[in-house]
Amino acid sequence: MTESSVPRVLWEPDETTVAASNIVAFARWAAEHEGVEAFGDDGDFDYDALWRWSVTDVDGFWDAIRAYYGVRFDTPHDGVLAEDVMPGARWFPGATLNYARHLFEGRDPDRVAIRHATELRPLAEWTWGELRRRTAAIAAGLRELGVGPGDRVVAYLPNLPETVAAFYAVASLGAIWSSCSPDFGVRSVIDRFAQIEPKVLLAVDGYRYGGKDFDRRPVVEELRAALPTVEHTVLLDHLEPGADPVEGTLAWSALEASGAGADLEFTPVAFDHPLWVLYSSGTTGLPKAIVQGHGGILLEQLKNLHLHLDAQEDDRVFWFTTTGWMMWNFLVSVLLTPASIVLYDGSPAAPELDTLWDLAAEAGITVFGTSAGFLSSCMKEGVHPRRGRDLSRLKAIGSTGSPLSPEAFAWAYEEFGDDLWLFSTSGGTDVCSCLVGGTPTLPVYEGEIQSRALGMAVASWDPDGKELIGEVGELVVTRPAPSMPVFFWGDEGGERLRDSYFSMYPGVWRHGDWIEITDRGTAIIYGRSDSTINRGGVRMGTSEIYRAVLAVDDITDALVVDVPQGEGSSRIELFVVLRESAELDDALVKEIARRVRTDCSPRHVPDRVRVVPAVPRTLSGKILEVPVKRILMGEAPGKVASRDSLADPEALDHFSTLVG
Repeated sequence: MTESSVPRVLWEPDETTVAASNIVAFARWAAEHEGVEAFGDDGDFDYDALWRWSVTDVDGFWDAIRAYYGVRFDTPHDGVLAEDVMPGARWFPGATLNYARHLFEGRDPDRVAIRHATELRPLAEWTWGELRRRTAAIAAGLRELGVGPGDRVVAYLPNLPETVAAFYAVASLGAIWSSCSPDFGVRSVIDRFAQIEPKVLLAVDGYRYGGKDFDRRPVVEELRAALPTVEHTVLLDHLEPGADPVEGTLAWSALEASGAGADLEFTPVAFDHPLWVLYSSGTTGLPKAIVQGHGGILLEQLKNLHLHLDAQEDDRVFWFTTTGWMMWNFLVSVLLTPASIVLYDGSPAAPELDTLWDLAAEAGITVFGTSAGFLSSCMKEGVHPRRGRDLSRLKAIGSTGSPLSPEAFAWAYEEFGDDLWLFSTSGGTDVCSCLVGGTPTLPVYEGEIQSRALGMAVASWDPDGKELIGEVGELVVTRPAPSMPVFFWGDEGGERLRDSYFSMYPGVWRHGDWIEITDRGTAIIYGRSDSTINRGGVRMGTSEIYRAVLAVDDITDALVVDVPQGEGSSRIELFVVLRESAELDDALVKEIARRVRTDCSPRHVPDRVRVVPAVPRTLSGKILEVPVKRILMGEAPGKVASRDSLADPEALDHFSTLVG
């Protein structure tokens, strides 16, 4: 691919913003205590110098994070990194701690911790005092049910404050948390939870989404039958408060009542003791059960949320997510900082795409986190977030889930003005954080991610392991980081973990994305490397093609794949969703070809364009490029993806009618 031209700067922090940032305060401490040269002769903060220190002196950087944020160990530790290897890095050997203890220590019980709303509930608040009381009651109730260190507690719950309290309760006990959103189907939940053999199931009676009520009690019964290790099921009466308990389950209110008045206690566990289990998307095969530890997640999120998100005392941080996406785990970790969080459970588009912007105004959100798809939809549908609502507190918008197009960057600044800090991030479930993302002291370039994250030795490599600057290559991480998976559940020999990350470059993490690191230190993600389209040696990330295609007004969504045709040839198939009343005629096909030819390359003009009713996506919004490719090669939809992992299974089924 050709070298990127320098895009325009959309935002630069002023001196006051830089001086007040958490990252500059940390850099000054590191300069004083660690001798880090993070400031130039003129006194200006040098982010690149701080990043270089963080990925070269790995021990020094992560120990500095521990010391600066006052992470206390219950037992002495023997060094920082036992062995600098991947996989198999062991951090702070001998240390014990508890994630939840660090979160609750020193909190003002009268300060608001959580603001929350759903389609069933208006906006309300929990103080730190309420959160501690409810967490303590749930923890004591679970302890009475026999839950202790290492036991798995799984949650089939919406994005509610009760869910947050339950997670903290499980963590305080040294038990292991795992959650799925109640919009997951039965098979998808079983594929995940059955792997880890849970002791307790926390579930909900139902939820409301898009104005419709969904009774999940029959699903809960199926889960109980399919999870033989579950000894107790606790049911939250969210859809029908006060309804009679379901036979064979314990009412949530009864669980809390059994622990009422208990003090919140914290069980010390090893640094790498499992905190939670996350899952890969499960589009092909059984989802990977990714285990991350108390200490690794604590250090990573202290770093990420303070230094990159810049969460401060008056901030109210929101991210639109469900409990089935790692961004929920990210959001609940924001309470490790002085900021409060905002939860929402429901449809972002019901009754209109303005719903979340209304919430931002009502809740006084300062950091509004969402997906690239949501921002692009607002742009396409002509949404004007500031029209008719007060968003004066909003200072930052975060985007993740897929690459944010330059057009969406431009739309945000047209709507919000040049005072907005818009940051795009990329990383994912594998590290429950960002590998590249926002930094509050750096400029925002149109269409680019601001920086490589501190402590993440991210690089772009060619197939021979040569580092690239200004060119697209494989996203790799060359040094260990604490939140990398401790192991995959059930992968006793570690073969699946090694195959997932270390098979291409032994000893170096290959993430599976195409990335460009510019000579300015910014990053551009071009999509998954396993779905990249190679034409005559010219590789093109699918995100680049989507950017060109979605610039056509009559197209609202798209999916592109390169389908082998035998004898080394292949065919680029483009599938588009049209705006209402639009028609895929010759003129529109020619316009698509012109856009791709001009914006991408003549080699990547689609060989065929077809209309589909919807683009298939996972529940977390990722486009199913590889499964669609396999269907077009003759495989059945049921074999290429788990239906229960899909937002709309019928969208994938449609492709079986298009074979040939």
